[in-house]
Amino acid sequence: MNILKSLFGSSASLSATEAQARIAQDQTLFILDVREPNEFQAGHIDGAKLIPLSELSARLNELPTDRDILCVCLSGGRSSSATSQLTGAGYSAINLRGGMSAWQGAGLPVKKGSK
Repeated sequence: MNILKSLFGSSASLSATEAQARIAQDQTLFILDVREPNEFQAGHIDGAKLIPLSELSARLNELPTDRDILCVCLSGGRSSSATSQLTGAGYSAINLRGGMSAWQGAGLPVKKGSK
């Protein structure tokens, strides 16, 4: 077994441009931002729901069970953990590889503020 898969799970992931295309194509994709509120306010993907990673296990009831969930953080580490946690709980979750750093690096739109 691949050591990375054993450490981080075999969760699905998308690059920033792949995620942006999926968001544009699939209006049912649920975007979950697992960063802290101040990070979220500084810039997030439009339509994302903020649930910090530290609160995720207690707030699973706020997530859809019938839609794919795109997990987002700053660089992809916390969202990878969230993706593994959600997949283990029976959700269909996908990690945004490189996080918001990759998203912004690709020149994709960012919304500022708390909503």
